[in-house]
Amino acid sequence: MASLYYPQPILHTIAGAFHASSGTAGLIVTLSQIGYAVGLGLLVPAGDIVSRRRLVPIVLLLTAMAMVASAVAPSIAVLIALALIVGLGTVMAQVLVPLAASLATDESRGRVVGTVMSGLLLGILLARTVSGLVAGVTSWRTVYVVGAVLLVLLSAVLARVLPPEEVRPSIGYRSLLSSTVRLFLSEPLLRRRAVFGGLGFAAFSVFWTTSAFLLAGAPYHYNDTVIGLFGLVGAGGALCANFAGRLADRNLTRQTTAVFAGLVLVSFVPMWLGRHNLAWLIAGIFLLDVGVQGMQVTNQSLIYRLAPDSRSRVNASYMVCYFAGGAIGSALAAALYESDGWAGVCLLGAALGAAALVLSGLDARFGVAPGRDGSDAGLQRQPSAGLQQQPDGRPQPQAAGGTAPRPEGASD
Repeated sequence: MASLYYPQPILHTIAGAFHASSGTAGLIVTLSQIGYAVGLGLLVPAGDIVSRRRLVPIVLLLTAMAMVASAVAPSIAVLIALALIVGLGTVMAQVLVPLAASLATDESRGRVVGTVMSGLLLGILLARTVSGLVAGVTSWRTVYVVGAVLLVLLSAVLARVLPPEEVRPSIGYRSLLSSTVRLFLSEPLLRRRAVFGGLGFAAFSVFWTTSAFLLAGAPYHYNDTVIGLFGLVGAGGALCANFAGRLADRNLTRQTTAVFAGLVLVSFVPMWLGRHNLAWLIAGIFLLDVGVQGMQVTNQSLIYRLAPDSRSRVNASYMVCYFAGGAIGSALAAALYESDGWAGVCLLGAALGAAALVLSGLDARFGVAPGRDGSDAGLQRQPSAGLQQQPDGRPQPQAAGGTAPRPEGASD
């Protein structure tokens, strides 16, 4: 996952090397996230029909080749185009998350997803630290070389240690993709949680896409190495992912969604104050990462209950919206920073957090039918009728004389 985020703390350095504007350099992040969203739609569903032990290492090796090409890119236009390919390949992280969910029991799934997501999120955040340190000692091109080497090593390790899987269902690729779309259209709970995820990651990207420009300018004037260290602040927030998973196992998802969305909103207040005060900026980063990561684990712990045999497709549907939100947030933030500075960035981030908070209230009132404690306890952990598939990917007919059970949260 780190390969997607190495460029963020060194965008100002890359912009300077190619004599490009901050908005143009920001397209490196935007295109990588668009590539990631496309990969989520085209590659991640294959985890339901192809052995992940074969799929993941091969795609990682191809991504390593794109990273090497990025290291020798002759222009920023080429680097932006290669970012799209890197984004496509790093979706293998999202093939591993549903695999972990499949290996877990119902009672521990939230905790297991939280544990795996902690590692994924630490990769996202610590990538900035590694990138800044490497670029500070050598150059920004070396960052891509280091990333490529790590991907090759990871590919070799995963080819050896990923567990063997049962025979995968025989579904044509076109039917697989169409069933992914039908899944998204048939599950209101999945769509609602995708909106929460998209808003949260858009806010996350708003800050991290523009933070390097803030920290490299007045009054901070930090170099790449110091800018990269700010990833350690966010890494502290990643530790809440496991805690959020445990709360989800206790069916407190409504409460945690509202709390985490509120943290996203509030975080941009100290960030705005942090334009001239480092302590406020650090506090805002921590609150933002806790809010976004907590909401992400809550969302995934719910959606993985919908269809045990289609978790890669469930995850693909959700994460397409998640990274589409991130790409939109990155593009808007880069443009706003050029036109309105840090104040515009913070207003945009706060607006996204406010939207998530308002929608969490509407979801609590009109969404999943609550249990007696106001939680999502009524959500059953079994496949819904809309997700049962025949081998060719078409919906499975319901038995005569009855209807298949549906999760309580899967219907409006």
